Amino acid sequence: MDILVVGLRHKTAPVEIRERVAFAPTAMEKPLREMLALPAVSEGVIVSTCNRVELYATSRDPEAALSQLRRFLAEVHGLVPETLEEHLYEYRGEEAIHHVFRVAASLDSMVIGEPQILGQIKTAYGYAAEFKTVGLILNRFLHKAFSVAKRVRTETEIASNAVSVSFAAVELARTENEESDVVENTARFTRVIEDYIRAHPDQWPWVHKRWKTRPPGEKPIYPF
Repeated sequence: MDILVVGLRHKTAPVEIRERVAFAPTAMEKPLREMLALPAVSEGVIVSTCNRVELYATSRDPEAALSQLRRFLAEVHGLVPETLEEHLYEYRGEEAIHHVFRVAASLDSMVIGEPQILGQIKTAYGYAAEFKTVGLILNRFLHKAFSVAKRVRTETEIASNAVSVSFAAVELARTENEESDVVENTARFTRVIEDYIRAHPDQWPWVHKRWKTRPPGEKPIYPF
């Protein structure tokens, strides 16, 4: 039985492509069950963030499974497989294990050391466990990945300067502009984020719910 990874990330695909293959966190049951229904796939987990979409699977027929996973990732979003072909990467066996360990430890993130990715993988694993698409192999493997990521963060200095992407953007504005420009750029950046959240209500349901119920005149809240 091989562990497999098929996916794309900020290094291989532009944001326009990543947005088209993102999975809504409030509707994971259907795609997880469809993934598990692939003939060559034995277990499945879907990790979907703003910077990456990855499928983790196990299979006794890895070549067939990789082909099926590539096609699934496109067709589940109404795309033809050729649309994603140049943006996809795939790993099997030890390479897949090494890749997931790097991702969980935030060594493959846009901002190295950022803490969000580990929580996002744990959430993805939680959905797979809830809908029973993960079995003994991925269960043990991902728990090991969580353990490795924790050791990396506690035994190295990787987290000492870790920040979110949004904080990094604000810091960049601060260091490259005068104070007046910082206020303007930060406000503009905040508006961009708000526009994105409003355009993707399925990805930020709790924010939309809070916006609808907040008293008149109260400032909006943001998920960062």
